[in-house]
Amino acid sequence: MIDLKRLSRRGLLNMGAIGAASLVMPKGLLRPAYAAEPLAPIAEEDAVIGFGHVGPITDEGWTWSHHQGLLAVQEAYPKLKKIHEVENVPYSADATRTYRQFVSEGANMIFDTSSTGDFLHEVVRRAPDVAFMECDGHAIMDNLGWYYLAHWYPTYIVGVAAGHLSKTGKLGYVASFPVPSVFCSTNSFLMGARSVNPDATLQTIVINSWFDPQAATQAGTALIDNGCDFLFGIMDEAGYLQVAEKRGVWAAMWNTDIRRYGPNAYVSSIIIDFKDFYVDQVGKRLAGTWVPGEHILPLAGGVDRDVWGQNVPKEVGDAADAVRQKMLDGWSPFVGEIKDASGATRVEAGKQMTELDLYTWDWSIEGVSGLSG
Repeated sequence: MIDLKRLSRRGLLNMGAIGAASLVMPKGLLRPAYAAEPLAPIAEEDAVIGFGHVGPITDEGWTWSHHQGLLAVQEAYPKLKKIHEVENVPYSADATRTYRQFVSEGANMIFDTSSTGDFLHEVVRRAPDVAFMECDGHAIMDNLGWYYLAHWYPTYIVGVAAGHLSKTGKLGYVASFPVPSVFCSTNSFLMGARSVNPDATLQTIVINSWFDPQAATQAGTALIDNGCDFLFGIMDEAGYLQVAEKRGVWAAMWNTDIRRYGPNAYVSSIIIDFKDFYVDQVGKRLAGTWVPGEHILPLAGGVDRDVWGQNVPKEVGDAADAVRQKMLDGWSPFVGEIKDASGATRVEAGKQMTELDLYTWDWSIEGVSGLSG
């Protein structure tokens, strides 16, 4: 059975309410804040903040990273009356009950760190004086905004490294679900690799979970058996990294630095960091300047590649980092012509994909196999 509570974290979106985006807004703000009146200011010592997580804070991945943001809020605002934190919030009516409880206990601001959609929105509508922020969300209301990460940029950078490191040009990917975050990840990774080796291909195995070490281990083993000499994925654990270590191939990871599970195989990771964003949002809520907005945190402003692994040659790291600097200077690799896996043109020549195009990507490019919408 598909694990919907995890699936919702990075992909089941209805983006119709979002509209077009600008690529020049500061600090990841996609467009000017929603035209709502700011909520009234509140004294720090009277403020209550809530965090609801999809998993345990010990996962060393997605939820752990959000918990670090909570700790940053605690440090920045030590006089807060209370911070509520609930782990393992399910994608069900129990999520509604969790967020209603936050409201009943006086919460002034609530972060849903892994979109629970309508289960959250029911609470939002009934608590107009509470500010809500939904990670990987899609809706915006007078008191609800959303936020996510531009992970496609560091993923392309890691792909450049993979293009240099792979001897076979056969790359492997351990995927969670066929959702936009995974399509975007596989596509941007292969695009980066093909900027070095135009003949590179990417074989994907979908395991229908964000956290399943046994399935990830089996998938990694199968990919290597099929000739892949570089593994990537979007898991919250180190299963396929450990396989790569044993089999002597390269691997890149997601969420945090977990190189200790495979120090010889480790190339890098997509590192996520919500600390500054959470501190900023809580500060605005206290000051009475918070209004709902749409945020995708940019490269080096919430998401980045990790320090290169110990065995990555300096010239490879330098080549990939040169691309990273171009991105920081405003360059995007996501410009057409881009064809899908069937050979049909999806992005016309010269057209640049917007951040929302990338956020909602739901088709595979040429060269990606094993993943379909």
